[in-house]
Amino acid sequence: MSLLRKKTVTQILSDASEGDSSKLVKTLGVRDLTSFGIAAIIGAGIFSTIGLASYNGGPAVSLLFVFTAIACVFTALSYAQFASTVPVSGSAYTYAYVAFGELFAWVIGWALILEYAVSNMVVAISWSEYFTSMLSGFGITFPKYFATDYGSASRAFTAVQEAQQSGAAALAALPENSRVLAEAFANAPMLGDLKLIVNLPAGFVTVLITALVYVGIKESRTASNILVVLKLAVIGLVIGVGAFYVKPANWSPFAPNGVQGVLSGVASVFFAFIGFDSISTTAEECKNPQRDLPRAMLYCLAICTVLYVLITLVLTGMVPYKELGVSDPLAYVFQKVGLNFVAGVISVSAVVAITSALLVYQLGQPRIWMTMSRDGLLWKRFSTIHPKYKTPSFATIVTGFLVAIPSLFMDLKFFVDLTSVGTFFAFILVCAGILYLDAKGLSAQSKFKVPYINGKYIIGALLVVAFTYAHGTNLAEILDDKPLLIVFWGVWAVLAVQGFRHNFSLLPVVGVLTNLYLMTELGASNWKIFGIWLVIGLVVYFSYGYRKSKLAAH
Repeated sequence: MSLLRKKTVTQILSDASEGDSSKLVKTLGVRDLTSFGIAAIIGAGIFSTIGLASYNGGPAVSLLFVFTAIACVFTALSYAQFASTVPVSGSAYTYAYVAFGELFAWVIGWALILEYAVSNMVVAISWSEYFTSMLSGFGITFPKYFATDYGSASRAFTAVQEAQQSGAAALAALPENSRVLAEAFANAPMLGDLKLIVNLPAGFVTVLITALVYVGIKESRTASNILVVLKLAVIGLVIGVGAFYVKPANWSPFAPNGVQGVLSGVASVFFAFIGFDSISTTAEECKNPQRDLPRAMLYCLAICTVLYVLITLVLTGMVPYKELGVSDPLAYVFQKVGLNFVAGVISVSAVVAITSALLVYQLGQPRIWMTMSRDGLLWKRFSTIHPKYKTPSFATIVTGFLVAIPSLFMDLKFFVDLTSVGTFFAFILVCAGILYLDAKGLSAQSKFKVPYINGKYIIGALLVVAFTYAHGTNLAEILDDKPLLIVFWGVWAVLAVQGFRHNFSLLPVVGVLTNLYLMTELGASNWKIFGIWLVIGLVVYFSYGYRKSKLAAH
């Protein structure tokens, strides 16, 4: 009855081949998987949150994309090895079950539920922004009070009221979006004593995509492939046309707010990359998961990193970075240079692009619920496979409600910050899991392996160099500002000692450390909310999952 009871690879493969789960349709190849990855990675990140990151960090945010992509490559290699070893639809949850035991698996699974749900809320809200922008381009005015959240509108109304009292200069200094939201708040219909403000397009598109995912994996695959081709064509248009309007003077200063300004965009930038995780949730619907999953993860990461860097350089080259704090930066920069037709094309295609990202996230989450249910940790109905459509039907419906309802009422920034905490946590455990597989000799079962570089001396040597450099930059002051760095240095020290003793592979260790460092850059409020979510998860586990687990019977 141990909290750290583990499942063997043989057990997991056996469970996946039994019961309802064996009815999933094996239809996906490497091209489909790469398409899913691109669909998830190039979505709300490139069409929305990239503007906020550039506004804070300037042109140097392009380097942050490279750094984050490198962190993701180390993680993707670890995911790829696990996916080739345990080709089932549980993603990091299943991998943790093999490496660390049930409690860790539950915590990761619960974190992934949050990650996928919150990611989809961000995507749905971004879709709403571009959809209403597209409608206005066709001369159709969608009521703003039915396309935003109550909190944002209320805050904007208060800000405008205060600015009006301070004078015309203060009012003029407010962003145009604040005035639009304030007007929406003032004009919103009343429901009793409450202003009726709700983001209807965000809720609508979530319901629509959930229906598509419910109907089948083949339909989802076809829709994703078509949407990705359209999306890549538009990004090619943005880079190709935008390059002619780049003014190199806009790239100076390259990092106007220093390293700190660049790193403040970590949540926005990292959010853009988490999509490759979703590929592993479709493992049981792959024709050859042990070969195709690793390839697809690395292909989509390479393609998307190049596109993100080019897009960032074009955006910050076309207009000064200070103008990019908008929700639709790609359309905005082309309007700014007078190319309204291109801006219109981007608004229409952004709706398409963000729809494909929503599709992939909404596809991934039910399969994690299904896998957890199959293990007995969640209610059995979550693993029900629809007799006709061959999809996890009940889990898909629950996911639809879980995403649609909050997206009607919550704001974008809250979700962007929150989604990254759970993702970093999952990524760290997946990288650490490879160290476990190596130590226990289980890597011999892997069809794909993380390239081995002996870190016996390198991990400790890098620690000495990094700590010496940090100490020279007033370490006490840095730790006072970011106390979570104590955890980072502590984990690095432990890995240096254990790496010396057990000849740890260097690449998974670098994956752990880069993800952990990026995690320290997130705000404390995100950690608190994530902590509350984990506490709720532990209550669910100990009241249901711990007793009902299939391993409890052994």
